[in-house]
Amino acid sequence: MDIRRADLIADELEKLIFTGAFDDGDRLDEIRLSQQFGVSRTPVREALQRLVASGLAVQMPRRGVFVAQPGPVELMEMFETMAEIEAVCARLAAMRICDDALAELEKINQECQRALRADDTDGYYHENERFHQAIYRQTGNAFLANEALRLQHRLKPYRRIQLHLRGRMAHSMAEHETILDALRIGDPAAAADRMRAHVAVQGEKFRHLMSSLKQTG
Repeated sequence: MDIRRADLIADELEKLIFTGAFDDGDRLDEIRLSQQFGVSRTPVREALQRLVASGLAVQMPRRGVFVAQPGPVELMEMFETMAEIEAVCARLAAMRICDDALAELEKINQECQRALRADDTDGYYHENERFHQAIYRQTGNAFLANEALRLQHRLKPYRRIQLHLRGRMAHSMAEHETILDALRIGDPAAAADRMRAHVAVQGEKFRHLMSSLKQTG
């Protein structure tokens, strides 16, 4: 199976949903989409499953896959939960992280910086995912790490689209540096506070996100 092709199709479908090409409740037909993208149904099926996993679509038995975007309140609640979970991950990681893991985070952050300089939003998001996942692994708590990973996947489309907002990549990069500083010196409270602020989507930031769901593509 061509997973890379499936990911590209899923990315494009996310954009089509966010820009209003598909409305809430629309059916995502495998046959029509395979014709639209010029591929077999296999990568389309894989792409649709990614949308279902992220919550942008639901699969109904014997009926197919349908667009199902969360409302503003549900989305705010998910980001609030994600921010608190990641704050705990950062706090535990600051207490338990090893030198090799810190070195790994430094390298990942350098890749984030390269993507920022290249204005490569998708590349930055990929490295940003790795940055967060490396911190999950340093919690010393496999259950917590798996829960963080599950919610990261759930919010992936929304966290990724934020990076298209003007200046957001640069802000994200600066926030990474402050989180790394707290991890280096082993300050659990600072690591938690900085991670919470990095992930949280509140106030003006949330309004920009909601606006971008219909404008960014």
